[in-house]
Amino acid sequence: MHGSQSPWKGSGATKGRIIGGMCEFVIHEVTTQSRMYKKKLDQLLRTELKIRPRYGEFEVEIMVDVHAGYPAIDLDNVAKAVLDGIKGAVYFDDAQVMRLLVEKRWAEVECVRVKVWLRQDCN
Repeated sequence: MHGSQSPWKGSGATKGRIIGGMCEFVIHEVTTQSRMYKKKLDQLLRTELKIRPRYGEFEVEIMVDVHAGYPAIDLDNVAKAVLDGIKGAVYFDDAQVMRLLVEKRWAEVECVRVKVWLRQDCN
């Protein structure tokens, strides 16, 4: 995850970009099924963004946008599915995640927005 800012890559339903050391992606589907996130992100992360898993401590922010009429969904289950979905692409194991911020908000269109970056030492 190197470089300054790259343009969005991927399809309209799943896209991503790299900004500095941060990987950011958007998936226009909300689910608790990690295989769906893995399937949608695999080609994007491995071929288009050319991201390979890294060792180290990571920070992750997940924003889940849902429509008011969307069936109730547990935020913690969505977060677990996203973390499992990017495992093996961004990091080797989700135990490497040292900080996780997850938020759900009402929106017109359902989607999941994710930002992932290597944690920097404070020393």
